[in-house]
Amino acid sequence: MSVVAAPRASGRDWLFLGLLGLIWGGSFLGVELALTGFGPLTIAAARIAMAALLLGAIAAMQGGLPRWSAPQGKRIWGHILVMALFTNAIPFCLLSWAQREVSSGFAGITMAAVPLMVLPLAHLMVPGERMDTRRAVGFLTGFAGVVVLIGPDGASGGGDAIHRIACVAASACYAIGSINTRLCPPVGLIAYSAAGLMVAALVLVPTALVIEGVPALPGLTAFGGLLYLGLLPTALATWMLVSVTRSAGPSFLSLVNYQVPIWAVLLGVTVLGEAVPPTFALALLLIVAGLAVSRPRAQRLGP
Repeated sequence: MSVVAAPRASGRDWLFLGLLGLIWGGSFLGVELALTGFGPLTIAAARIAMAALLLGAIAAMQGGLPRWSAPQGKRIWGHILVMALFTNAIPFCLLSWAQREVSSGFAGITMAAVPLMVLPLAHLMVPGERMDTRRAVGFLTGFAGVVVLIGPDGASGGGDAIHRIACVAASACYAIGSINTRLCPPVGLIAYSAAGLMVAALVLVPTALVIEGVPALPGLTAFGGLLYLGLLPTALATWMLVSVTRSAGPSFLSLVNYQVPIWAVLLGVTVLGEAVPPTFALALLLIVAGLAVSRPRAQRLGP
């Protein structure tokens, strides 16, 4: 049986991979800053709306959004709706709400569990992605890290159990969104992402205005945090991940999962002065170990 070689990562791919880890890791700091002047629903709605405008413009230059009348167009738009809810609207709201109580480092570490949560979903929904013994061991190891992280005191990450569970629920939403994207018929990722952001904005902007009202004029800190969230992790990072995926492959891109929680913790410590309890390290070690064990052999060997 012939084996197709994985795309070889270039220096540009490695640079983009590192920047993606930093940008996504910094999103939790961005939320903390934005919360000084905005409500959680407003933050989620505004970052989605900004990214929708930017990616919508790029998609328009590349041929527009997926067409409803195209072959499998209705199915694609069904996946877009799921993406709008589970990749954008719901997790952004959950994280913004939870970070009023939990630290940015805590929220960042819970995101390391996303690929672990993909495993049981893929077992049930994706042909050929059965949960074998190795993946089961990896999942259980990583899940033990999630349990340590939530724990009776949330590994001293702050907040009550509901706020800590909200972060884990956000990571579960991202896992659902990942499976949904894998099952979507072939479609341009920029057009797909732009459509999902537009649908999410249509749902979330009116909701935020009704519940939280028109926000008062914010300070520079809050506005800067919100601008960062909309322009970098929600918009620019989408273009970068498309570039890396096309150039080096999705297996290479998955390495970013190891970076995001580390950057989230480092930025929380250096910028916000957050404490790093020893249980953070134990939880992260278990989650990363679970990730490493559960990755297919070809992915563990790297490009």
